Amino acid sequence: MKSENSTAFISYLYLLGLLIAYLKNKTKKSVVVSFHIRQSLGLWLGFFMLGYPVGSFDSWMITLTFWASFTVLIVYGIISAMSGSMTPLPLVGKFFQKMFKNIY
Repeated sequence: MKSENSTAFISYLYLLGLLIAYLKNKTKKSVVVSFHIRQSLGLWLGFFMLGYPVGSFDSWMITLTFWASFTVLIVYGIISAMSGSMTPLPLVGKFFQKMFKNIY
């Protein structure tokens, strides 16, 4: 496995992995890793922003759906990172790329 694929994979491992991938990519500036850092950042920010309101519903069905959808999106991102492709996440990937393009 290439070094940039492993760095892109690391970016999906919660916030610490995102920070490690960001700092590791600071010197090389790989396009693939930058793409996956933006995807991961958007996923984790969305997770935290939606987590509290979803938890206030106090319904197992809503909470389970929330967790399942984020798990599927994270697994999809990890598979994309491991293969080295730059496939945006379904529904939200293009939005994350536009939103975080100026940041990283």
